[in-house]
Amino acid sequence: MKNVTILDHPLIQHKISILRNKATGTNEFRSLIEEIAMLMGYEALRDLPLEDQEVETPMETCMTPMLAGKKLAVVPILRAGLGMVNGILALVPSAKVGHIGLYRDEKTHEPHEYYCKLPTPIELRTIVVTDPMLATGGSAVEAVHFIKKHGGRSIKFMSIIAAPEGLKRLHEAHPDIQIYTGHVDRCLNEDAYICPGLGDAGDRIFGTR
Repeated sequence: MKNVTILDHPLIQHKISILRNKATGTNEFRSLIEEIAMLMGYEALRDLPLEDQEVETPMETCMTPMLAGKKLAVVPILRAGLGMVNGILALVPSAKVGHIGLYRDEKTHEPHEYYCKLPTPIELRTIVVTDPMLATGGSAVEAVHFIKKHGGRSIKFMSIIAAPEGLKRLHEAHPDIQIYTGHVDRCLNEDAYICPGLGDAGDRIFGTR
């Protein structure tokens, strides 16, 4: 699929394998999510615009490239997407952070919005939407829709694991955005969980059930 990138770096794959292990505890799980997000962000943000600025080194003054334009915006889908934010902020500490709150109907598995707060001017920023799991794709599709409705244009979506169904749905609904994922799993089960997956990412990040 066009605009879909599978980040198959060995370090990412190794850390995803540890995430999958049901014996991996909350603290380690949370740290791994951040580490994977940082590794993925390194690749996903390689097209950020640069502009030359004057800098005085200990030896002389020179023109050297620095990030251009408005600051990056990271927009996690609550709540699991929060786990990826610090990994990206480690790369771009000046990034602004927005939030989109969605909950999934347990019967229909469709998302419903309860919160949306975005940095301004959102239309001038590169926006990275984060959610560790791209399952049915419903939440991702709606989150990107809300951002576009508020004027966002340059949008990237980043997940650690994706189901083929969700990846296809997001790509078809928003073919203009860039999608990055660490691994495409086999399928969704009857409860719309990714298999083999890693369970409920939000519960494992925050230690809830």
